[in-house]
Amino acid sequence: MAQEMGKRLGKRALLQQPVQTVTTQREAFTEFIGVYNAESTLWGEISYWIGARFGVRHCSLCDITHGLFTQRSDWQECATALDIPFTTFHINDAPADVTRAANGNYPVVLGKNSAGIHIVLTADDLEQCDRSPERLLNKLQSL
Repeated sequence: MAQEMGKRLGKRALLQQPVQTVTTQREAFTEFIGVYNAESTLWGEISYWIGARFGVRHCSLCDITHGLFTQRSDWQECATALDIPFTTFHINDAPADVTRAANGNYPVVLGKNSAGIHIVLTADDLEQCDRSPERLLNKLQSL
């Protein structure tokens, strides 16, 4: 349509080529995948917990989904409110395709669709949620 308009308007046309729209349609995602900036081993869990208390380790996704020892109930409610699954992994237990998609950027939220796995929220995006599961839910629902 933009090409037709360009042809009809001649050289003065603003649109000489079709407009290409890049969209990330939320309904195209079949799963969200969160990868924590922590390891799932006993030592990894203990070292993260201690490091977080002393301010030397940080994972904004951990802050959103977990309290001091367990998963936050408000996070569980938000995850249930999503109409697609939200799966979480640690750095060391993520499948190879998830690790490749994250490309060393942790924490991260990825979106999976028929075209593959894509970064949808970076560590900075998660930090902006300010530990709020509701803010994360809003960000995911706005994709």
